[in-house]
Amino acid sequence: MHWRHDPGVEPSPSLTVDSTVAVPARLAAKSTLREYFEALGVALLVALFVRTFAVQAFKIPSGSMLPTLQIGDHILVNKLAYGLRVPVPHWSNWDSDGKVLVRFGLPQPGDVIVFVYPADRSKDFIKRVVGLPGDVVEIRHKRVFVNGVPRDDPHAYFADGFNEVTGGTPRDELAAFAVPPGHLFVMGDNRDRSYDSRFWGFVPLEDIKGKAFVIYWSWDGQDRWVRWERLGDRVN
Repeated sequence: MHWRHDPGVEPSPSLTVDSTVAVPARLAAKSTLREYFEALGVALLVALFVRTFAVQAFKIPSGSMLPTLQIGDHILVNKLAYGLRVPVPHWSNWDSDGKVLVRFGLPQPGDVIVFVYPADRSKDFIKRVVGLPGDVVEIRHKRVFVNGVPRDDPHAYFADGFNEVTGGTPRDELAAFAVPPGHLFVMGDNRDRSYDSRFWGFVPLEDIKGKAFVIYWSWDGQDRWVRWERLGDRVN
């Protein structure tokens, strides 16, 4: 069949898209504002997710971990180092630390961990792991023994001197004891100035928040100046 033009009928004009159609300024402003709010919402959700499940920032307020950590250091803690926690609701409040859903492993001797202070759960402490569940720990004249073997930690610092021993105090002398199941024995690197497991007992594994791994900021409160040389240092 051949198409034949009928002079009485004009062919329909082809459709075109006009890309220059103006959008009212008020609608454009609303659209831009909505994009900003959406981007902000996504950023907040990502930050909340990271803070809840992966990484959390802490500030060092005392000298109990000198010289490893200085007062004014700001550190990041890997919350996934030993397991995955999920927040759980309670009838009275929201437990932001949550419960361990999946455990990846136990802390190891020498790990620097952040945990809930057993005597006051509103506070977080940071110390170094010394004894694991089942280990027998003993302190003789400031020297730490684990399972009968000397544990001479290169990070240990004695402000009063290694030979300056105060008898009868748990700081320098502690009779042998076994770390109970599900708990850790921890100490500060500043052995003569640290309030740790020698005085208040053991840390439940469930109360560990994570492992410290890097110093991202450090501020000298006395000189009011940034310690540039510490930024990015790993916490070992």
